[in-house]
Amino acid sequence: MSEEFRIKPVAKIINGYKEKFGVPRQSGLAESVESRIVFEPEFRDENMLRGIEQYSHLWLIWGFSENTEKWSPTVRPPKLGGNERIGVFATRSPFRPNSLGLSCVEVLRVEKTSQGKELVVGGADLVNGTPVFDIKPYLPYVDSKPGAQGGFSDEHKNDILSVEFLESVKGVLSEKDAEELTEILSLDPRPQYQNDSERIYGMDYKNFRVKFRCAEEKITVVEIQKEKIDDRN
Repeated sequence: MSEEFRIKPVAKIINGYKEKFGVPRQSGLAESVESRIVFEPEFRDENMLRGIEQYSHLWLIWGFSENTEKWSPTVRPPKLGGNERIGVFATRSPFRPNSLGLSCVEVLRVEKTSQGKELVVGGADLVNGTPVFDIKPYLPYVDSKPGAQGGFSDEHKNDILSVEFLESVKGVLSEKDAEELTEILSLDPRPQYQNDSERIYGMDYKNFRVKFRCAEEKITVVEIQKEKIDDRN
C-alpha cells in the first residue's frame, strides 16, 4: 500500500468569511450564514448531485488552506484559555498531521448558475475560498449518538454572548447581514486569553469592516465601515 494518497479539490466554498478571525470554531453554530459550494470544472456533472436534496445535512471534508503553523503532538484549546495542553487527536485543532477538516452543514437549496449547479448550505465554518475534497450525506440513524460525551467542550457548549449595535451603526447593514453578524459575534471570536474590555477588535465580513469590543459578557459593535474588500479567490 502506498504511504501517500493524493487528493484534489472537487469544489470550493464561497461566503462572507474573508479571514480566519470571526469564523465559528465549529460548524452549525452560525446557522444563518449561507455559503455556496462551487464545483471545479471537472466535477460539474449535474448527475453527481442527483438525489442530494433528499438530505437535510451533509458532511464536508475540506482542507485548512490558510494554515501557516506546523502541527504539534499537543495543542492549547482556546476554550481552555490557551493554558492547558491536550493531545492533538483529542481536539479539533486546525494544526494537524494532515490539514483536513470535517464539518456538518445544512442543505438549503441547489441552484443552477452559469458554472453549473451549486449547493447553498448553512452553518459552515470555512473561510472563503476553502477547498472541499469530498461531500457525504449526514445520516441521522448512524451519525447521531444521543448521550455521547464531548469532553471539555461540553462545558462550553452554551457559551453565547449578547450582541448590541450602537445607534450610530444601526442601519448600515441589511436585516439579513445584521442577523448573520449577530450570530457570529455571539460566539465570541476573540482569543480566549484576551479579556481587555477596552480593546477594540476588527474583523472583515462580506464587504464590511466591523469593529467591536467586549465587556461583561456582551459584544458591542462600535463601528461598521462599508467598503470593497478584495475577493481573494
